[in-house]
Amino acid sequence: MPIPVISVSQMREWEETSWAAGRKAGRVIDEVGRAIARRLERLATPCEKILFLAGKGHNGDDARAACRHLGRKRDALLLNIVDPVKGAGQFLKANRGADWIIDGLFGIGLNRPLDADWRKLIQTVNAASAPILAIDVPSGLNAGTGRVEGEAVVAERTFAIAAPKDGLLKAPKWVGRLEVLTDVGLVACPCSSRLLWTLEDDFAGLPPRRPVESNKGSFGHLAIYAGSLGYHGAAVLAGRGALRARPGLVTVFAQETVYAPIAAQCQAVMVHPWRVRQPPPKNCGAILFGPGLASPALPNSVKKKMLSFWREAPLPVIADASGLDWLRPGPTPPGALRVITPHPGEAGRMLDCSAADVQKDRARALRELSERFGGCHVVLKGHQTLVGRSVGPIFVNGSGNPFLAQGGSGDLLAGYLAGLLAQPDWQKDALTAIRYAVWQHGAAADRLSESRANWTVEDLSRHLGEK
Repeated sequence: MPIPVISVSQMREWEETSWAAGRKAGRVIDEVGRAIARRLERLATPCEKILFLAGKGHNGDDARAACRHLGRKRDALLLNIVDPVKGAGQFLKANRGADWIIDGLFGIGLNRPLDADWRKLIQTVNAASAPILAIDVPSGLNAGTGRVEGEAVVAERTFAIAAPKDGLLKAPKWVGRLEVLTDVGLVACPCSSRLLWTLEDDFAGLPPRRPVESNKGSFGHLAIYAGSLGYHGAAVLAGRGALRARPGLVTVFAQETVYAPIAAQCQAVMVHPWRVRQPPPKNCGAILFGPGLASPALPNSVKKKMLSFWREAPLPVIADASGLDWLRPGPTPPGALRVITPHPGEAGRMLDCSAADVQKDRARALRELSERFGGCHVVLKGHQTLVGRSVGPIFVNGSGNPFLAQGGSGDLLAGYLAGLLAQPDWQKDALTAIRYAVWQHGAAADRLSESRANWTVEDLSRHLGEK
């Protein structure tokens, strides 16, 4: 199940509930240390040196427990720091040759500015060349507000213990990649939140099994309206993404000016020149429009037709890229599935504000977009992509990395997502299908980044959807 993004006070409540249920703090700390050690064993090679920085609080206890578990197998060194002045000198000596630095100086209890000596120590740690991994929260960052208390560790990764804390989502510069270690010995979370963190385990049992007597007509037909002069590659990538979702059929309807280059690059995807009066295929299961429809010469009749799909089609309709600019506020057919996939700039245009305004409160922007455009599902892309509607939970996606910031990445996601929603079995739980598409898109990028340094969107198209 997804887990709530919680406040510091909720984390304290969760701990107290666990103690009241008979869980022991020492045992939980040991489990936290074991979980951190397991994760580090996958990240670091056996010959790499790992330096743990442990403060005097429970965050330091977690670091000490992790070092104890890891030290049986790896080159792990523990540095207990109580005095920041002495600690700075000790760190400079101990850090020689370190390949990883594990930050366990301050935990989620920090809620006041650090004094000058602690700030200087953190500056010294940040100046090190080795990547920093923070336990629960980067030291110096307020876990509740995301505010820097004078100075904060700039982590490459942060291992949130049990659940993400509110402030971690507000400070990506310091948090880096946020990962959640859930199996730490606490009772089931007693807290609730409007934001839920997506876990890989949420998708156990997916994709659904296919009956042995199936045929291609059993799994839907996706119609993609994409590609214009100068932007034909977007249609190709959307088609490739759709194939990775494995619907029964995929057809790209392309502008005649780009029909030839699109058709030349497609095999399993059918490609037809599109005319405005031409209806979707009779057996169509979903419609995607927008990728690569950015040519200034695109006729207004095309835009009006796409808008009519959004307003009238009983099928699932997914609007992406340029197609988002053609939508108009208002209702959509009752019970008809609608999905939009804006990045912050597109979301800003749809809300008549700036991308910076969207980023200030992404959850609120998602709610406003959904409400304005008929209660549609929204995939608000970017770091920690959000998925949700005007009502109900909003899901935070933790997969993916900065190398997804390449042209064509969004086209691939749109095609993959639409390819799932064209299939009857995936339509039964559209929200899970959307979340699954977003998570798989990011997970494929993560796998590629672990194996090579120069992967492209074409590589991503070949690995999308792998387990």
